[in-house]
Formats: sequence, C-alpha cells, structure tokens
Amino acid sequence: MKKTYDILIIGSGIGGLVSALILAKEGLKVCVLEKNNQYGGNLQTFSRDKLIFDTGVHYLGGLSKDQNLHQFFSYLEIMNDLQLQKMDENGYDKITFGDDEIEYPHAQGYDNFVEQLSNYFPEEKENLKNYCEEIQRVCNQFPRYNVIGKDNYNEEILHLNTKRFIESITQNRKLQSVLLSSNFLYAGDSENIPFYVHALTVNSYIQSAYKCVKGGSQISKLLIRKLREYGADVHKHSEVSEFVFNEKNVLSAVKTKSGKEYFAKQFISNIEIRSLTKIIGEDRLKKSFLNRILSWEPVSSCFSVYLALKPQTIPNFNYNIYHYSSEELVWNAYRYDKKAWPETYMLSSTLSKYHPEFAESLTAISYMDFEEVKAWQTTVNTVAEEHERGKQYEKFKLEKAEKMIDALEKKIPNLRDSIKNIYTSSPLSYRDYIGSFEGNMYGYIKSSENPLKTMVSPRTKIDNLFLTGQSVNMHGILGCTIGAFNTCAEILGKERIDECLTQMINKNKSEK
Repeated sequence: MKKTYDILIIGSGIGGLVSALILAKEGLKVCVLEKNNQYGGNLQTFSRDKLIFDTGVHYLGGLSKDQNLHQFFSYLEIMNDLQLQKMDENGYDKITFGDDEIEYPHAQGYDNFVEQLSNYFPEEKENLKNYCEEIQRVCNQFPRYNVIGKDNYNEEILHLNTKRFIESITQNRKLQSVLLSSNFLYAGDSENIPFYVHALTVNSYIQSAYKCVKGGSQISKLLIRKLREYGADVHKHSEVSEFVFNEKNVLSAVKTKSGKEYFAKQFISNIEIRSLTKIIGEDRLKKSFLNRILSWEPVSSCFSVYLALKPQTIPNFNYNIYHYSSEELVWNAYRYDKKAWPETYMLSSTLSKYHPEFAESLTAISYMDFEEVKAWQTTVNTVAEEHERGKQYEKFKLEKAEKMIDALEKKIPNLRDSIKNIYTSSPLSYRDYIGSFEGNMYGYIKSSENPLKTMVSPRTKIDNLFLTGQSVNMHGILGCTIGAFNTCAEILGKERIDECLTQMINKNKSEK
C-alpha cells in the first residue's frame, strides 16, 4: 500500500516548516522534504572552532510579549523554548559614515527611538515622530501583520515610494541617511523600493530586537521537534526532481532525485519559484505567468566574513554596526564599485560563553553581485554534495576577506592580531545551501512603480499546489511566518486560522 499524505511540503525554510506545523496541529498527515543536510533554509548555522555562526538570522524583531512574532511563535508552541538575548535598548543598530566617529542609534520602542536620535538631531524631533507614526500606520494596513484582522492590501500603500517618503519627512540629508541605513535588511535599494517594505522590516525591530543565543537554527530545530510530536514526517537529503500527474492530469506525487515517490492530496512549495517552474514543467504553466517570473530581477547577494577570535581580545557589543563609506551610498548601496569594495558592511558580534564582556566571534557582511563568482557557477559544494571549487576560488575568497578585515580595522584597530581563524561564504554558498536564485538574499526586487508585478498568490493554477516562502510577497522571519499563515488560510479557510489564533490570544490573556 502506498502511503498518501494530506499535505506534502517541498523545502524546509521557515515558510515551509511553519506551514507544516499549522496543518499538522489541525490533524492533517504532513510530510516535509528537504534537499540539504540541514533543515531551515536561511535559519541554517555552521560550526567552526567549536563556535556557532549564523548564515542568515543575525537578529529578530517583534518577540516581546503581545508583539506579532511572539504571538505567532506562541501559537506554534516554540516561544517558551527559544533562547534569546535582548539587544541594547538604546541602540540595537548603530550607524556610522566614513570617518565620522558618531554612532547614530536606532533604539527599541518608538518613544525611545525618537528620543535617542533627537540627541543628534534636536531640531528634527517632530519629523522623527511623523516618521514613526507613518511606519506604524503602513504596517497596520497589512493582512495578518497584527495577527488577526485586515483581509486585503491597501493598493495606495503599495505605491508609496521610500525615497520620496523619506525626503518628505525631513530635508536633513544626514538624518535621511540614518533612517535608511538598515536597508541591508531588504537589500539596499531605497530609491525604488516601496515604503511598505521599509516599514514592515524596520517596525518589528523598533518594537523589540533580540539575538538568538546559539544561532537561528534553534528555531528550525524547535519547529521540527513540534512537527514530529504532531506526527509529521520530515526527511532531509530528499531533493524533489519531478512532479507526477495522474491520468486525470491532477498532481498526485513528487519524485526525489534518489527515485523515491511521495503521494499527497495537496502540496506546498517552499522552494525558489524559478526552480519550481522547472520541476513543474514550463508547458504546464501559463506563458504570461512564466514570463512575469522570469522578468523579475533578483535582490543582490552578499559575501560574509566570519572571524573566530582569540579569547578576551575584543570587547563584545550588543548591537549591529551598519557602516557606509559615505552618506550618499545609503540610497543604493548594492551598486558598489568593485575596486572600493567593501563600501558598506554590517558587523555583529557574538559574546563569549565564558567571558561575556568579550566577543568570541564577529560576522561582517557586504553586498556582492553574482557576476563576481560566475566563473564557478557550474560547481556545487554543500555538506550533502561536496565538490572543491578550486584554488582560484579559494584565492578569490581570501582576497575579499583581507579587504574586509582592512575595512574593519578602521573601526577596530589591531583586529588582525585578535583573529584566530577566518571563514567566508560567497553568493555561491547562499545559492547552494539556501537554494535562492543567484544566491539572492531576499527574493526579488520590488518596485513602488509596479508593486503587484512581484506579488504572487499562494494559490497556483494547479488546483492542489500552493506557494509559501520569500519568493511570495515578503521576506525575513516575520514576513515568511505571516506568509505561511496566509498560505494555510487558502487550504483551511481564513476563518479557521483566525479562530485558532483568537483562541490562543484569549488563552494568553486569561493566564495573565
């Protein structure tokens, strides 16, 4: 007898895992297939020198009591088991420009956010209040951003442009740059991107900002533990290579590279949307849909340098540093000059287990075009599928790491003397491990001129196939979590999802 699942989920990024758990909690028979050695997509971590390094999740927002991600994670029954460390309340992000020694803070809590920046821009206090009010207004217009309520997008909000909005808030060029400086979180295009992307991203961190102790992979581990408690099957090293349609032309199963077949009534894809179109077969898709997807431009990729430090050499800092070599770079930092790389970077530290006042490692990330690694694009190198990329590639990575350390030494003098070991990841690493097209960080570039072009319904033209993940609307932990609830609302009905979340909220209120 062949085993048939109610739901089969392809890919175990957070969108796939959250979708799986919502459905498993409803009593459905669920199976998740992951191609890699590690679950979690961007939640993956790696270990070197007995230290844990995050590949994608450097901090999380909205996790304090009653905030949206806290409520979603509470419903998923993982909130109480997360090991979190709250970041500096007076500056979870600190912004620096060129040789200017001032670190401009982004603080937690809207009043505090205004207060801290007013110390540097006293005449801009009212403008800062207006900025904060507008961010909250825009966020309130989004379906499920406040967990329950609001069914549809407000079309007018989608067309608001980030650049035009910021310029309307303040004429002060320095303050404009400070407000936009965490745009690394949506990949740097502050000229064309819709303001809602900026607002949704920034809002959750201003509400509250946390680091995951021991890395973001604890989120995927907790989700998988819960999935198994609810009877779901979860398999890694299971790369889906083919969709099987029955004699009535209904999607009935998937085949993996190893030849196994998995049957299900309904399917959710949490993999890159271009990869999905290849598996489905282009002849089964509408030409207009296919052309639209192929016309999307991927968000920039990045190059990361991970530094394992000698004990007790660099003081720990409980915030991220966003550095730009000039203020103007903030508007489109991903368009960098190769000769001057890195013109911008994000820097974070991890505190030492034994000497918490010191850092045990640093992670620095800067933009990188896929073009720079195109010479090695036919190679694949993961734990599941190991291949060397060759000496030229190793030389390329080492040169980039040296340039990054040169840049960091301007901020942390004598950093080199404190480094025990250097590790790196390039756009190829992100492509191979995360499965994103050309190693892009957050899906595809969104534009305020045509915001609907890159918005996709979770429901596809194949009746029993649904979509979730960062290719569908919003990226990030929160974006993909909300997206997973929206995908499941298509399967279970919006009323049922609202009912489940309302029960959880009421239960939490009664326990207070």
